[in-house]
Amino acid sequence: MNGGIAGDAWGIDVPQAGVEHALRQVAPGRFDAYETLLRALGDGQVWMLLWQGRSGSLDAQYGNMDIDGYGYAPCVTSAQELAASGWPRSHEIVTGRAIAAELYRERWGLWLNPHIAGGGVGIPWLDLRRVAIGLDHVPAGPLTISQPSLYIPQFYELLTQTAYRTPVVRTLRAAWVQPRFGEAFLALGVELYDNGPQAGETVRAMVQHAAAAAPAGLPLSTVAMADEYDPVAMWMRAFARPFFDRNAYGATGPFPATAPSPVPPRPSVPPAPPAPLPGGNGPTTQSAQPTFPTRDV
Repeated sequence: MNGGIAGDAWGIDVPQAGVEHALRQVAPGRFDAYETLLRALGDGQVWMLLWQGRSGSLDAQYGNMDIDGYGYAPCVTSAQELAASGWPRSHEIVTGRAIAAELYRERWGLWLNPHIAGGGVGIPWLDLRRVAIGLDHVPAGPLTISQPSLYIPQFYELLTQTAYRTPVVRTLRAAWVQPRFGEAFLALGVELYDNGPQAGETVRAMVQHAAAAAPAGLPLSTVAMADEYDPVAMWMRAFARPFFDRNAYGATGPFPATAPSPVPPRPSVPPAPPAPLPGGNGPTTQSAQPTFPTRDV
């Protein structure tokens, strides 16, 4: 693909919902303002800059930017900003949620208003995933992820026994996750032989059964190890040894009785091209105005 990312056309009838106002509030360390921007983006729309083709055409491709090795597709936040940018080619108006869903699966971020003083604001693909899925369903980053240190052998023993009696479960892992906002929780990474809806219901029943042996009030969450975009699953694949492995059941044994040693808080898993995994969620800003496009994909 030459000069950009392929883009699709959507029928748009969505009012602009404060993206520009929220964008002006974003500053280093202002994660509350950044969350507001993500929510406004999900409810609003953007003007995607097309490197070639026209909106709705089969050869339409978004422009692209390379910022410190990460890929971003540039856009502007209004017709006024489009005029101010001086973009000489075509554009496409899309909802923020739709473009977030398209870009994060390619591990591309979205760059808002790269023409303005200061270079605009970049939203990494991890946060576009949150916009696409729903901010209330995915914890806010940056996430601090570590090995769990809670001494709860009864819970792990019951969970392991229940997993053994649940044929769809292949492996189980665990991690302690502290989001930027909200309470920390114990994440259970579940690898399944079958990822269908019925398997998901079976896993929920398994965890609910084992939760009876967990300390009261302990927040629990399951993570699908098959989700290649989930940062907790990526961390677990890199750093967390399964405490249940059906293929090695009896050799793996129960979860260790003592607290595991700490490990680095973020994964360094080599992701698929075009961009490596950012070190964590949060806005990206540039002091200098970027030039786009800077490379082919």
